Amino acid sequence: MRRILKTVSAAAAAAMLLVSVAACAGGGQNPAGGEAEGAGSDRLTIHFIPKNLGNPYFEALSSGFYDAISELGEDNFEYVYTGPDVADAANQIPFVEEAVRRGADAIFIAANSNDALNDAFDAAREAGVRVYIINQDIPGSEDHRDAAIMPVDFETVGAAQIGLLAEQMGYKGRFAILSATVDAPDQNMWVELMKDELSNNPAYADMELLEVFYGDDQFDKSASETEAIIGKYPDIDGIIAPTAVGIGAVCKVVQDSGMAGRIKVTGLGLPSEMAGFVKNGVCDGFQLWNPPYEGYLAVYMVWAESKGNFTPAPGASFSAGKLGERTVLPNGQILTLETPMLYDGSNIDEYSILF
Repeated sequence: MRRILKTVSAAAAAAMLLVSVAACAGGGQNPAGGEAEGAGSDRLTIHFIPKNLGNPYFEALSSGFYDAISELGEDNFEYVYTGPDVADAANQIPFVEEAVRRGADAIFIAANSNDALNDAFDAAREAGVRVYIINQDIPGSEDHRDAAIMPVDFETVGAAQIGLLAEQMGYKGRFAILSATVDAPDQNMWVELMKDELSNNPAYADMELLEVFYGDDQFDKSASETEAIIGKYPDIDGIIAPTAVGIGAVCKVVQDSGMAGRIKVTGLGLPSEMAGFVKNGVCDGFQLWNPPYEGYLAVYMVWAESKGNFTPAPGASFSAGKLGERTVLPNGQILTLETPMLYDGSNIDEYSILF
């Protein structure tokens, strides 16, 4: 059996035994054969297919499935965490087919393509298996899935980033943005939303965006661009890097240049990579969504369906445990969080062991 996330709560760890019941919980390119085990069982059988195994982000997401299962009763579920070793859409198809053969009730998949899996999804749904995209959607192919669980409302990211930097800078000063590539759609949307927020919100009247730089989501390029920012604007007060690679590079340069505390750094990052910078004061706090919450929400949604009081149609709502009530949006998406989550000294230890 492939490595499963070990850093979950004690209660959730017991639920890992469920994976042992499912023979196909291992990874690899070709799932093993055998008799279908899910058919005829009273338990709900859930398969989660990540982009690839061995990815800490998706292991963290998987831990949320365990947490919800432990709350709702381990005897009620069979959970299978399985997928390819390489992040490729073609490599995910056998795992979708295997889930159908094993009598899965629901498949949650972080698809490696917006359309390459459509035929596999259609076949699964025709066989009575519900197909949900998780951690993203499949733009242009929404008719081939039942719903999509999104980590956050991505349109809130720009305003949230500006708001966080403003707090750190005392709502005044000059700053730059270090983005990923010049044509990264999410990054460009967030940058434009940041500009809109600066222009339209009087709370930021004393803040000035100097320039947008691009590190191409490469650490060395992001570091050299950060050096260029500081060289061009030696009196700069802050830098936003809405990219996990970029924020780490900015923090490293600011730390090495002895400017920690004077130049405020924030953005989007992974707790595991940012813990050291938070603890030594280079970064007061940064944002991201919460991968375990996505898996948690997924289990509660399937549970609500099984009780017959919820169908994933636009406008329908269900109770998602500690996350409260969630409603399916008109586009078939369900938001795990409305806005990005803050990671700082108060919770960095808790989350840095997960992702």
